[in-house]
Amino acid sequence: MPLLSILVPLYNEEEFIVPLLERVLAAPLPEGMAREILVVDDGSTDGSAEIVADMAAQHPEIRLFRHDHNRGKGAAIRTAIEQARGDFSIIQDADLEYDPREYPKMLGPLLGGKADVVYGSRFMIVGERRVLYFWHSVANRLLTEFANLVADLNLTDVETCYKAFRTSLLKSIPIRSNRFGIEPELTIKVARRQVRIYETPISYHGRTYEEGKKVGLKDALEAVCIIARYAFTNDIYKDSGPDILHALSKAPRFNRWMGETIRPYVGERVIEIGAGIGNLTRVLIPRVKCYVAADIDQEHMARLATRFQHRHNLHVRYCDLANPGDFADMEGTMDTVVCLNVLEHIEDDMLGLRNIHSALRKGGRAIVLVPHGQEIFGTLDTALGHYRRYSHQELQEKMERAGFRVERILNFNRVSRPGWYVSGRILQRTTLGALQMKMFDQLVWLWRRIDAHLPWPPTSIIAIAAKV
Repeated sequence: MPLLSILVPLYNEEEFIVPLLERVLAAPLPEGMAREILVVDDGSTDGSAEIVADMAAQHPEIRLFRHDHNRGKGAAIRTAIEQARGDFSIIQDADLEYDPREYPKMLGPLLGGKADVVYGSRFMIVGERRVLYFWHSVANRLLTEFANLVADLNLTDVETCYKAFRTSLLKSIPIRSNRFGIEPELTIKVARRQVRIYETPISYHGRTYEEGKKVGLKDALEAVCIIARYAFTNDIYKDSGPDILHALSKAPRFNRWMGETIRPYVGERVIEIGAGIGNLTRVLIPRVKCYVAADIDQEHMARLATRFQHRHNLHVRYCDLANPGDFADMEGTMDTVVCLNVLEHIEDDMLGLRNIHSALRKGGRAIVLVPHGQEIFGTLDTALGHYRRYSHQELQEKMERAGFRVERILNFNRVSRPGWYVSGRILQRTTLGALQMKMFDQLVWLWRRIDAHLPWPPTSIIAIAAKV
């Protein structure tokens, strides 16, 4: 049964919180969906928290969390996200400006598999809204246009409260804003993640300042600063591993170099293990009859579905290289298994190689790229979750033990080895900067010409092996 997490930031709303929670409890949901209501009291000085505690005692769907002092809407939502258990999440302000009866409208594109994020717009043509302050409307539209400029979107309402997400996506995004700056921050970050964003019209019953409206000029100025800040940063993942993958996605020439190196060995029925966000997939997929892009990360799989939604020959699936059960239905069906920068993440790499072997038909090829040289293992390897780096001999011996005949081992990318050593062993960095990767990528035309002539070992090696 799918679960909806309703995230309610609360600050001094004792007059409105009871009718709001009653409406949330009574709101219609798509058939078969359950709800949990996470209320985060952000240091209220009135009786708001006590009122919610009383309601939670009567309604197990309600869970209350408290901040010991007022930190802001962004901080309250951040706490709620950490506690959310649902498949989907929606932000619900603790006033009566937004109507919970519109949850099905917000959830429709998510449940239909069309969207990863849905914004409820107060300014689209359909729906009703209370007519209020002119200058608020002007400020909202200016902030929306500024955020759209930075995020390269065409949203009509960035500052809307009603935003619905796949919860796993929301949990993977670092949220830094403590106050109302969370609205443009989230917008820019989901745009940088290249997820599918939809808008739907909603009704809006805004409050006057006399009725308790809290957003003011200070918050508008903060939002401008937040937008300017995230125009020049790439802080879109909590973990460094996906962050490095995203940096690599900004290096299309390097990915093309890697893809073109292995393309001569790729057949017509291909599974790519650990496809990530599709950096190599987009190079290899042309002219392949059946391409299976596999990963274990739900966010990577969602990104793959978005990037290649118009590719009829692509199938996205969950597949763990360390789990034989994930290969059972593929036994002997593939003529190529591409496994680039994955085997080093598996503690029992022999099990991973045997699983690759099982998916191949007789004579089918495994293309396995791994990092070379344990002597340069450093903090970058640790951040990426590497157990080891390989020598030529170790990789060949393990593949032969798994039942392969190794046809050749290619040296790849000598040019980056000194930089990897300096970053991971001397400077002890844990990520690759997008600017650093972009600069490297601009010179790939040169690296390809000189790489084979450099006097030091490669950064990676690629085994081309046939199933016997």
